[in-house]
Amino acid sequence: MKRLHSAELIGYLDLPSGVSGDMLLGCLIDAGWSVEELIATIEALRLPFAGWSIATERVMRGPLVATLVHVTAPEEHHHRHLSDIRSILDASALPHAVQSCAIEVFTRLAAAEAKVHGTDIESIHFHEVGALDAIIDVVGVCAGLHALGITALYAGALPLGGGWVTTEHGRLPLPAPATLELLAAAGAPTQPAPGPGELVTPTGAALVCTLATFSQPAMTLQRIGYGAGQKEFAWPNVARLWLGHPLSTNFAQPTRRLELSHELSHEHRYEHSHEHAGPASIAQMVQIETNIDDMNPELYGPLVQRLLSAGAADVWLTPIYMKKGRPGTLVGVLAPVVQEAALVRLLLEQTTTLGVRSYCVHRTEAERSFTTVDTPYGPVRIKLKRIDGVLSGVKPEHDDCVQLAEAHQVPPRYVEMAALSAAYALLHSDPDR
Repeated sequence: MKRLHSAELIGYLDLPSGVSGDMLLGCLIDAGWSVEELIATIEALRLPFAGWSIATERVMRGPLVATLVHVTAPEEHHHRHLSDIRSILDASALPHAVQSCAIEVFTRLAAAEAKVHGTDIESIHFHEVGALDAIIDVVGVCAGLHALGITALYAGALPLGGGWVTTEHGRLPLPAPATLELLAAAGAPTQPAPGPGELVTPTGAALVCTLATFSQPAMTLQRIGYGAGQKEFAWPNVARLWLGHPLSTNFAQPTRRLELSHELSHEHRYEHSHEHAGPASIAQMVQIETNIDDMNPELYGPLVQRLLSAGAADVWLTPIYMKKGRPGTLVGVLAPVVQEAALVRLLLEQTTTLGVRSYCVHRTEAERSFTTVDTPYGPVRIKLKRIDGVLSGVKPEHDDCVQLAEAHQVPPRYVEMAALSAAYALLHSDPDR
């Protein structure tokens, strides 16, 4: 699958006809995520039941072509609690970042359902969160954002249709009470709908309100994904996902960073995971620095981890001499420009420094791709570096080598050598890989 980002990829959800979970899945697949990876994601859930299926098709919605996702799930005679959803996710082979993302969405949806029905989260029997198709939608969207490398998501105003809908709770007005509660809690902007009906579903609202910042960013557009709604209206029933790179630091900073690192579960390797980042490119980054001479050295380790978790691309510590001959430490941070404000604040809060300096830099990035090879010790991910399309570097993922070495009680270099041998053999048989 082609990875669509070189350094910092952001997304903007243009939702003129509302939003649902399957419309968001359609956007992600139309933007480059494969349906095979979506299916592999749901297989990684290890659901305790069978009978579900996922298919996509290209359809016309008015004059526009879009991707329609069909999620077929068996009829169920019981409703799940939030704790059941957590158990399914905890037992899955999904990357931890995807699990955390999905749990956060489900928790917000459950809280909204509980509030409108006057009960607590764990005691409520709610169909919307427990339904299998909702599980597929939420987990699929989190995994799709993870796979495409989207680090920040934005959204525009949501159109709210009117009318009535029949549910297990009886006849309810539209928008659904849980949908309105989600939008109110997030302070989401709304706009008049192009027509009646349920245009924003609770699942769609939970995903957007949890993952997106309601603002339109300045960005250079790279690609647009169109997701189709199930119904045909008098207007194009589509959602649009704009993908691109942030243009400057002048737009609203996201209220949430999508901390969806590109890790792969060792228990479950996504099929079709061969990824390309495109040709070598120059990315605009920000370099943040501060000099410190009065902080407990034990605090630097946790600080580095906090900075990386908050979106820094790299963090380094350099010993320096400061005034009066004092030994000190230069804390350096390299990050996407949209992360500057959050990282500067973190440095001011988490260290003893009284000031931070930052400046824009350009980072030239070689083309890179990832593949997985099998070794006598187990699967190892391989990073491939190319310059102008010519292979110039092959490197096994160190964490994979260490984990397998510990499992087989051998030095990590044994695993690394086996991985390199397998990688070169694979590349010799398939030079274009």
